[in-house]
Amino acid sequence: MGLREDKSGPAIAQMLRNPYVVADTLIVPDEIDVISDTIKKLIDEQKVDLVITTGGTGLGKRDVTPEATRFVIEKDLPGFAEIMRAESYKITPHGIISRGICGTRGESIIINLPGSPKAAAECLSFIVEALPHALSKLKGDLSDCG
Repeated sequence: MGLREDKSGPAIAQMLRNPYVVADTLIVPDEIDVISDTIKKLIDEQKVDLVITTGGTGLGKRDVTPEATRFVIEKDLPGFAEIMRAESYKITPHGIISRGICGTRGESIIINLPGSPKAAAECLSFIVEALPHALSKLKGDLSDCG
């Protein structure tokens, strides 16, 4: 198992620093239990509002991030993943290969992004404007969505 430098995590953190507070960036092994336990700890114990993963969404043997995420989400957010794949496909036909999923746990949102810094940034840019509203609704905002 080789080790690669995480370039997408820092790029995504930089994109989110305004308007969000980025608490931390973590690197975990490509193991379902480790990924799912880390997500649960971030949300359940540290009360993180938004968990974004990068990498592990492809077809490789060690690409297990969507499976790990499925273990912890309570509600699917299919529109996020659908728009990321649809818009990515407009850039490259390889965009439809991504298996990333999105969902909620408690009052938090979990987003799986690709591992490529370019693809991760592009995918985040497709959904970033919807995140504040989604988080507000998740936390109990009862105002109209229109």
